[in-house]
Amino acid sequence: MSLAFTRRRTAAAILTAALLVPLAACGSDNDQKDSGADATASASGTPKANLTVLAAASLTDVFKTAGAAYEKEHPGTKVKFSFAGSQQLAAQVKQGAPADALVTADTKTMDGLKSDTGTPTVIAKNRLVIATGKGNPENIENLKDLSDTRLKVVLAAPEVPVGRYGKQILDAQKIDVKPVSQELDVRSVLSKVELGEADAGLVYKTDAATATDKVEAIDIPDAQNAVASYPAATLKATKNSEAADAFVKWLSTPEAQKILAAAGFQQP
Repeated sequence: MSLAFTRRRTAAAILTAALLVPLAACGSDNDQKDSGADATASASGTPKANLTVLAAASLTDVFKTAGAAYEKEHPGTKVKFSFAGSQQLAAQVKQGAPADALVTADTKTMDGLKSDTGTPTVIAKNRLVIATGKGNPENIENLKDLSDTRLKVVLAAPEVPVGRYGKQILDAQKIDVKPVSQELDVRSVLSKVELGEADAGLVYKTDAATATDKVEAIDIPDAQNAVASYPAATLKATKNSEAADAFVKWLSTPEAQKILAAAGFQQP
């Protein structure tokens, strides 16, 4: 073998080795970056996802606050809410609406969806009040006053949780009320009173608290009242089961319960 050939082979080997060093270094950096990203995601313990939560209309204001708090605490997860009467939400679930979790204003509606949900957990409770115009111009003092035929009283429809609760407490007191309308959710009842289209309506305490500049809330004694329970559950059809389950569990944490309590909800 000639000396020149040996020198050329040695130079080629050195050049090849020199080219491989930076490639190996690049591969090491990428591996480290990928490993670091996985470690961060794992350390957070929260799967990243875009969640859609179907929630009772009476949760509209408080869940907007809760959702913002959850997103801040769980970077990478976005929570979108769809609010409606619980009976409307149940219909959406049965029709296969794409969603990840459900929160209703009663256990009856949730119990009717056992084949579509995971095990529900009650996250809050609520009570009813009589909502009147600001200053209570008709001087309504109690449930019995709602039977006055001169008053325009609006209630939720009986298939709506708040409507069912309202019927329950009126029937228990043997009070006959002739509503001028029956609405599809509690916010529609509240709106009628706010706009002066009704003199009074039965709503949740928490709903009346969102409109103190427009309505008065007349308390109903506990012995004559009904307690509304709010169960939350993941939906079996969700494509984000881990993230949905994490959100539902978070609703029972001290942070979430503090937000609910500030809005007037009672602890479960």
